[in-house]
Amino acid sequence: MIDWNRVTELKDEIGEDDFAIVAEMFLEEVEEVIDRLKANPKPALFEQDMHFLKSSALNLGFKALTALCAVGEREAAAGNFEAVPLAPLFKTYDASKAEFVARA
Repeated sequence: MIDWNRVTELKDEIGEDDFAIVAEMFLEEVEEVIDRLKANPKPALFEQDMHFLKSSALNLGFKALTALCAVGEREAAAGNFEAVPLAPLFKTYDASKAEFVARA
């Protein structure tokens, strides 16, 4: 679910203190988008939202979330809004966050 090698690499690159700040910002920004998708999903924004989530998740090593967002981005770009995997994305984010917070 989490690419721990990426997490270690990022910690090595920016240091523990800055990593904590980056991780906190990641969680806040990603949760803003996810909360909006849960409360008021707008298909016209799916491609943009999936791209943002994918990029953010990739940077912090959220491997499973990155993969789901990539699928969602492709489907949204093709106009297949109903195929964007929102429910699995929410579940994967929650599980990934729990694992990340427990181990990071």
